[in-house]
Amino acid sequence: MIRQVGETAIRLQHPASCHCGAVKFELHLPQGIVNPRRCNCSFCRRRGAIVASVPLSGITVLQGQEFLKLYQFHTGTAKHYFCTQCGIYTHHQRRSNPAEYGYNVACLEGVNPFDLGEVPTSDGVHHVADR
Repeated sequence: MIRQVGETAIRLQHPASCHCGAVKFELHLPQGIVNPRRCNCSFCRRRGAIVASVPLSGITVLQGQEFLKLYQFHTGTAKHYFCTQCGIYTHHQRRSNPAEYGYNVACLEGVNPFDLGEVPTSDGVHHVADR
């Protein structure tokens, strides 16, 4: 769905997928990519993805739910999903805000995360939930 605001078209629903295309999903992004970031925790540091967030209702899996695998560690609060066919991380239910999903910006169709410029890093090593 695309909304027209003045002369600017804003895409409300943005298509996304894993690398192999087995998992296809749609993100509700009325303001585009908001607050993209990296994290330095042990998992995110190895994963290397740039993430942004949406409410839980902001992601709809359109195809390939059966190819999504859940991975949890440490407190077990965050729920990380990846494609079992190609291994790409698609999204996760956030530990710091379980009412939101973090999503892999690189999964958005037509978006090159290298075009985002400098991306801030969150301090996941010293996460507030670990204190």
